[in-house]
Amino acid sequence: MTGTTPTVDLNADLGEAFGVWPMGDDASLIDIVTSANVACGYHAGDASSMRRACAMAARRGVSVGAQVGYRDLAGFGRRFIDVAPEELTNDVLYQIAALDGIARAEGISVSYVKPHGALYNAIVTHGEQAAAVVEAVRAFNPGLPVYGLPGSAWLRRAADAGLKPVTEAFADRAYRSDGTLVSRRLPRAVLHDPDVIAARVVRMVIEGAVEADDNLVVDVTPQSICVHGDTPDAVAIARAVRQALVAAGVSVRSPT
Repeated sequence: MTGTTPTVDLNADLGEAFGVWPMGDDASLIDIVTSANVACGYHAGDASSMRRACAMAARRGVSVGAQVGYRDLAGFGRRFIDVAPEELTNDVLYQIAALDGIARAEGISVSYVKPHGALYNAIVTHGEQAAAVVEAVRAFNPGLPVYGLPGSAWLRRAADAGLKPVTEAFADRAYRSDGTLVSRRLPRAVLHDPDVIAARVVRMVIEGAVEADDNLVVDVTPQSICVHGDTPDAVAIARAVRQALVAAGVSVRSPT
């Protein structure tokens, strides 16, 4: 990267509260991140939480993305659902459109699409579901960028359909040696130490590498870094990550 300034986006999941049940510290995270993945009511969130998140993003100049998932409020979208491709396309289209309508009431619009949880992980390899989500984005607005894991079927199919892929890495998740994420059902799948995570992210962005759970080094090419908003130390982690990136000479800004 000699002679150039590295640039990366910092995103987090927001708007995941549902009714009287809170989730995450959106008000603090919105001051740190450059992109907000707003839940669209299927796996988390409701109309009120969506509008609050959009209003905060509009005031802070933060990009808003549709965080789309399976219809799984009880499981927080972290359970695979073998939904028919046409139904999945319609479900994702519904979610993007719902968030975009609310965002426009706050003077902004949906800037990108990012699948959530089990859907995100499934379409790394599940070709039919990847194609279904691509079709939903294409039908709504083929100009919307899409976030996903490098090398995934989702990003390959998105690129083939003329969509703009944005490669993503995870600040607070452990990696396997094949570049996929360690299942949340396994020990040490989620990282918690802000300083360790921050140093790890700087290495991802500057060197294009991350150490996997078996100590092998995995190549990564992140255009965006995700910090999960529902982890207990999310704000401290996000703040440490941003400070470390800036100290390393990285420009932190949204790609959308």
